[in-house]
Amino acid sequence: MLASLYIENIAVIKSVDIDFSAGFSAFTGETGAGKSIIIDSIGLLLGKRADRELIRTGESRALVSAVFEHLSDETVNALAANGIEPDEEGRLLIQRTVQVDGHSAVRVNGRAITLAVLKEIGPALVNIHGQNDNRMITDPQNQVQILDSYADARSLLDAYRAVYRELCEVRRSIRDVSVDESERLRESEMLKFQIADIDSFSLKPGEEEKLEEKRGRLRNAEKISKNVSFAYRALKGSEKGSAIYILSRSIQAMRQLADVIPESADIAAKLEENMWQLDDLAERVYEFGGDSEGDPTELLNRVEARLDAINRLCRKYGKDVAEVLAFREKAAARLAALEGADNRLEELRNAERACMNKAQQAAAALHDLRATAALRLEKEIGEALSFLDMPRVHFEIRMTERKKHGEFDFDQNGFEDIEFLISTNPGEAPAPMAKIASGGELSRIMLSLKSVIADKDGIPTVIYDEVDTGVSGKTARKIGIKLKDTGSRTQVLCVTHSAQIASLAGCHLVIEKGEKDGRAETGVRQLTQEERVEELARILGGLSVTDAQRRAALDMLEGQ
Repeated sequence: MLASLYIENIAVIKSVDIDFSAGFSAFTGETGAGKSIIIDSIGLLLGKRADRELIRTGESRALVSAVFEHLSDETVNALAANGIEPDEEGRLLIQRTVQVDGHSAVRVNGRAITLAVLKEIGPALVNIHGQNDNRMITDPQNQVQILDSYADARSLLDAYRAVYRELCEVRRSIRDVSVDESERLRESEMLKFQIADIDSFSLKPGEEEKLEEKRGRLRNAEKISKNVSFAYRALKGSEKGSAIYILSRSIQAMRQLADVIPESADIAAKLEENMWQLDDLAERVYEFGGDSEGDPTELLNRVEARLDAINRLCRKYGKDVAEVLAFREKAAARLAALEGADNRLEELRNAERACMNKAQQAAAALHDLRATAALRLEKEIGEALSFLDMPRVHFEIRMTERKKHGEFDFDQNGFEDIEFLISTNPGEAPAPMAKIASGGELSRIMLSLKSVIADKDGIPTVIYDEVDTGVSGKTARKIGIKLKDTGSRTQVLCVTHSAQIASLAGCHLVIEKGEKDGRAETGVRQLTQEERVEELARILGGLSVTDAQRRAALDMLEGQ
């Protein structure tokens, strides 16, 4: 439920902080006091468009924030689906800031979210119903959800949707396989050519790097040969002038002194160790001495030709040999799929038929539950409409099976279209609500519906904006009774001009516009019992409040 609301710099509101209670709360106030601003501010928290003209004149930004608590399981699930969790105390803080340049920022429990996410979670927190905004009840998609909530259809709907997702996946696979035969042949021929083109070069992983290295050596063959020859001769290759020859003679000399100078034997051993290390280095240097496969120029031409061929392949199939080989593997897999398409297609067709049978069974079970619930819902809403002095309004739920080419046409909600219809006068055929009902009628239909499903749809707060427009005092009292009854199962906020309705609220808030520092400013406060009597008398009265009106107001409060 909505626990508190803070509004700053919205229109004539400088700052307002409102605490709400569970049950039924009523807002009243003079015409033009700013009641609609409260509704618009809550609408901003649900993701509605932020008009920068809402910002109070002279201010650079506006802020609306609200705390929600005692969230239903349905609301928590809707939040989780968008990556949002309540805090440790189970509360949700939503803040929205609107800048004068039109930019808007949204935070939930201190974390920034997008406006798109706010629009997703908003309907799970609050429903607003006004004269010009009854999309919840007129949108067929919402009507399906309403009926399913009333029918407690979640488990059957989840079971059906699991089968439906499986069916969609099989059908996607069929579309992939079921390409035109001539197109399949063209693609097969192209794949065969590409595979043969790559295979003709017998590529090996890492080949390109090795060839690049070999090319570098061959291009510098003369330089390598000259320097390797010199280094090798200096280390080992010269019979009498090499470093190893000199070390060998030095070792012999030290050993000759071993019987005179004992330490010379140790020196001889270390020199010998160094000599063998130097011999290993000399052999490694010798290996740099050039390619023994043949003439360097001829070898270089072969390497250049091989690299050029690889580059041509890379231009067609990938940036390097690894990508070219990966392309070849994918092409081979696709070719195998195309060549086995007939068998695969038959398998998929069988799988589709099996999925359709399962989907039909699951959808039929869902249909039966809905059909039974629809009859009960029609009856209960009819009774509620009659109570609200709309006995001539006939409410009907139409369920129409969809078929295509003689088979059921499934979507995520089953194989049927569901639509709420009404007729407002005897003898008239029922028609979609949006085409028939007026704003006031839709508000009362919505109230009737909400009074029936208040404890089933999981939406913790519902707001009615002037649901009493155009009704008599008797009907207004009945609307108030319905609001109070609905408030026993969910939080109800109602903006009203009716004393009959406001007197039934558990909490009465008044919206007042005054003047402060030469500027108009709106405030909101909760009324005491005595103040409620005065406010109800004002609504009942004319130019001035009389004692008779006060007594009538008191009778209303005491007659709850």
